[in-house]
Amino acid sequence: MSEPVVFEPLTDRDRQELLRISRATLREHLTTGYLPPGSPHRSTLLQPAGAFVTVFVGGELRGCMGRVEADQPLYLVIEELTVAASTRDSRFEPVRVEEMKDTRLSVSVLSRVQPARAEEIEIGKHGLVITRGPRRGLLLPQVAVEHAFTVEQFLDETCKKAGLPSGAWKEPGTTLESFTADVFKERD
Repeated sequence: MSEPVVFEPLTDRDRQELLRISRATLREHLTTGYLPPGSPHRSTLLQPAGAFVTVFVGGELRGCMGRVEADQPLYLVIEELTVAASTRDSRFEPVRVEEMKDTRLSVSVLSRVQPARAEEIEIGKHGLVITRGPRRGLLLPQVAVEHAFTVEQFLDETCKKAGLPSGAWKEPGTTLESFTADVFKERD
């Protein structure tokens, strides 16, 4: 049996490079419809990882897309999610090129998702994935902090995100998983 791949933690330079990649991707995609060419110079950004990209325009949420699977190099995931969050989040109108100067990007690089118990969840540290059958809901760690959720409220809101009733996390057949996230964003 092979050893699990250990993700090398990101440095501040890695975080700045990911934000630069996300910004360059947004600019290139909105102006040309393509992705910027090339790959990063930092080997840590070639590691496979799950991530989320969140887009704000004028301080308002304008898109958020992510993936928990760690099956592609991180920099490619960030490119893909930047395009998806800015143009394909069905809750919002796509970001327009003239809005770019008012756009700020946030990146969340996820740890591996693992089974969890409700009593292990720490607000501000853990994100949640709740699954029952084909229904799956995910909330990032910062969501609980932003909304001042208790652990039970966080679990219930993740159930709602999955299209399940509040309290479904207590029921047999419901899977609870957690993860941590390295969250960083562009400055205003």
